Amino acid sequence: MPGLSPAQSPLPQTMRAAAIDAAGGPQMLTLHTVPVPKVDADEVLIALHAAGVGPWDADIRKKPTYIQHSAFPLILGVDGAGTVAALGSAVHGFKVGDKVWAYSWDNPKGGFYAEYVAVPQKTVGHMPLGMTFEDAGVGAVSALTAIQGIDDALHVKRGETLIIHGAAGGVGTLALQFAKLSGARVLATASGEDGAKFVRDLGADAVVDGRQGDIV
Repeated sequence: MPGLSPAQSPLPQTMRAAAIDAAGGPQMLTLHTVPVPKVDADEVLIALHAAGVGPWDADIRKKPTYIQHSAFPLILGVDGAGTVAALGSAVHGFKVGDKVWAYSWDNPKGGFYAEYVAVPQKTVGHMPLGMTFEDAGVGAVSALTAIQGIDDALHVKRGETLIIHGAAGGVGTLALQFAKLSGARVLATASGEDGAKFVRDLGADAVVDGRQGDIV
């Protein structure tokens, strides 16, 4: 197989994937049998255990031209988790069998609603210890969004104070934890008593119900 490093086990020629053949509603997503993607030198082939489902997937399903690589059949899914099945010849830091999570937006080789996905090494990471495939599979895009906000945009430092709105949501829960790991004091909003307790248990220093009017 082109790009593979030596002595890797043979892979199946085909796989099952959930793909669309035309734009439309959820009924357009059907099971297909398609070729297993071949890895380039800098890519990792992942045998998927779980894939994330996000609102962006519905956007792409309804309007595939939202992305550049929109040829049919189009396999949806932009993040997921699984085990390394094969490595490109230039890939380092991973081995076959490693548990990984990954993302790939507008992947020309197909998305994560499949048994296998081939993605660039730079978009793959080792799964955190203790994390399940299900949690990792839905976490890559949300985690990247959160860390980009806390580190890349805000450059949060120890001793600073920030407020996170919607802290019980997919991105908010992770942003809260990243901020606390940075040593910040976190004020948070959440919806309802259950949401407030959940956010407090994650480490928020103060929590208010965002549905109860002015939070100041």
